[in-house]
Amino acid sequence: MKEVISNADFLDIINIVKLQYGYDFTGYAQASIKRRLLRFMGHIGLDSVFELKYGLVNDQDLFSRLIQYITVNVTEMFRDPGFYKSLREQVLPKLAAYPNIKIWHAGCSTGEEVFSMAILLQEAGLLSRTKIYATDLNPANLERAEMGILPLDNMKDFTQNYILSGGLADFSNYYTARYDNVLIKKELRRHIAFFQHNLVTDKVFNEFQLICCRNVFIYFNRELQNSVLQLFFDSLSSRGYLAMGLKETMRFADIHGKFETVHAFHKIYRRKE
Repeated sequence: MKEVISNADFLDIINIVKLQYGYDFTGYAQASIKRRLLRFMGHIGLDSVFELKYGLVNDQDLFSRLIQYITVNVTEMFRDPGFYKSLREQVLPKLAAYPNIKIWHAGCSTGEEVFSMAILLQEAGLLSRTKIYATDLNPANLERAEMGILPLDNMKDFTQNYILSGGLADFSNYYTARYDNVLIKKELRRHIAFFQHNLVTDKVFNEFQLICCRNVFIYFNRELQNSVLQLFFDSLSSRGYLAMGLKETMRFADIHGKFETVHAFHKIYRRKE
């Protein structure tokens, strides 16, 4: 019989993680986290939920592996090229009016979308006066992102995405190939600060002209979505922009009326005055 995670066991796991390690997953979509927990158990060869709970209580290395496994999101450079095209045409020309630009990538995973943003800014002539703050819950993601190393095998797809986004240069100008990997150019990475931030528990830490949080909300329940949207609203400058994933929406959020829609399909919003 295939192992399942009961609601009681799920709450036990969430409480162990919260009390012992300080990570709060109570506002995450339960069905999604359960699926990831079961996949993790299969991945490392645990036969029962009891073994998982026992391991989390007694083995910090197991917890580290769990966090890395359940918080890694699928990402790629210039994912959804039309979104980046909209940024080029509708958002960056507005940001050009600011003498200094601050952008927050929340839930940056391993950095591919952050590097994409840096390239957009470079091509718009704005990177030199921009600071990009890239945050994630998973320290292993941040460590990988900060290195700026990506698999060479991915570059063909990334190049196609870049072209479809309206890219203005030869995409290979932005990285150096090294054996089976590529290294994102240092002149792009020097404008990015990677650090850990928990959207559930951490607060406002700066004021931004643009916040990108794409394909993260799908893991949150309605209450947590409302809380994080309030955090983003409080973190945006007047008339600042918020970008979400294609399958995400703020239509049902408490704070919906405080934003105007810039692009309905690509989920780009702007804070009202």
